[in-house]
Amino acid sequence: MRKGEQTRAAILDAALELAARDGLEGLTIGGLAERMQMSKSGVFAHFGSREDLQIAVIQEYHRRFEEEVFLPSIREPRGLPRLAAMFARWVERHSREIASGCIYISGAVEYDDRPGPIRDELLQMVLAWKRALLRAARQAVDEGQLRSDTDCEQLVYEMRALVLALHHDARFLRVDDAIERTERAFERLMSAASAPLAQAA
Repeated sequence: MRKGEQTRAAILDAALELAARDGLEGLTIGGLAERMQMSKSGVFAHFGSREDLQIAVIQEYHRRFEEEVFLPSIREPRGLPRLAAMFARWVERHSREIASGCIYISGAVEYDDRPGPIRDELLQMVLAWKRALLRAARQAVDEGQLRSDTDCEQLVYEMRALVLALHHDARFLRVDDAIERTERAFERLMSAASAPLAQAA
């Protein structure tokens, strides 16, 4: 990368850490400039405004999420193996974020009732992941691995609920075995939805 690109990438790294810790609303040009030992104008040269910076942070978070969770998972066989891999990698990534915080979850809390470009960007990223989970669940039905009458919307809703419960228990309540409980709950969810032939196999 050229020097300007390297500087921008370093600023984004620091901004991601600050946003995970303090929330997107806690992310300021001044705080970031201090963290990077740069002038405010130096940060502004890479991000035209605080809002542009916040949106860039969301986009970079999503890019890393796709790189760590989605892209490796779609190399698994379509259907249930892919869906299970998506969930497992999602939980693994989230377990690493327990100390710092998840921008998707904290951002949804910050912007659930605040219309504007930042909320729109967050919404599109979260919906993209939900669509990916739904696609994998529907493929599992097509492959005969999940029951033909499976309500995939409900299945994905419950998968997302498990991760939200993991976040709450591990980060707020400090439950030591929150990850193990989440994994067991997912296994029970899949077992209940599995087609009879898949269970026999």
